[in-house]
Amino acid sequence: MTTGVRRRMGVEERRQQLIGVALELFSRRSPDDVSLDEIASAAGISRPLVYHYFPGKLSLYEAALKRAADDLASRFVEPREGPLGARLLRVMGRYFDFVDEHGPGFSALMRGGPAVGASTTNALIDSVRQAAYEQILSHMGAVDPPARLELVVRSWISLAESTALIWLDGRRIPRDELEAQLVHDFAALCAVAAARDEELGALLRDLLGDEPGDGPFTDLATRLIALAR
Repeated sequence: MTTGVRRRMGVEERRQQLIGVALELFSRRSPDDVSLDEIASAAGISRPLVYHYFPGKLSLYEAALKRAADDLASRFVEPREGPLGARLLRVMGRYFDFVDEHGPGFSALMRGGPAVGASTTNALIDSVRQAAYEQILSHMGAVDPPARLELVVRSWISLAESTALIWLDGRRIPRDELEAQLVHDFAALCAVAAARDEELGALLRDLLGDEPGDGPFTDLATRLIALAR
């Protein structure tokens, strides 16, 4: 008879394991409702041993949110190939994959987390928003964006966040419809701003020139025309 030997993990490997375990638990319940004992048990170690790798629950919580924030920010990375509408639709698909998989953790991240860690959590949220902002401008080819475009992009990112949080409370609208709606929202916000800004208008005309007949921006135009009738 042979017996299995548990492999000893290095410090960084164990830290990463604990972060992964914490994120898995946070994906099912709010981080405030997950105890350090649960995290230790799920990782197969004792609670005192957790303190060898993290000073306390807050430091582990912040490390887990940092990984989640990096993951969420990466969802906005998209090659600058093809029509803008299709690119944004793929971005929204990956964004809602994250929201769907990490509901309670996403809510905790976007709502600021525990009060004692608010400054760190807010910095993480801001880093995600900034990464998203820079990626959207990159998609649009805007090196020195007009002031109204900055307002549009930052407002749209906030809209995507609040929409996702509301959607998590019941999921009453099909996900694919909501993703398409947010792409339509982006186009509508850009169009309203472009009506008052010639520089933005020229940029938008160039981008819309590449939109196919079956793209999300064309779909929005068709729906608006039908509504006007």
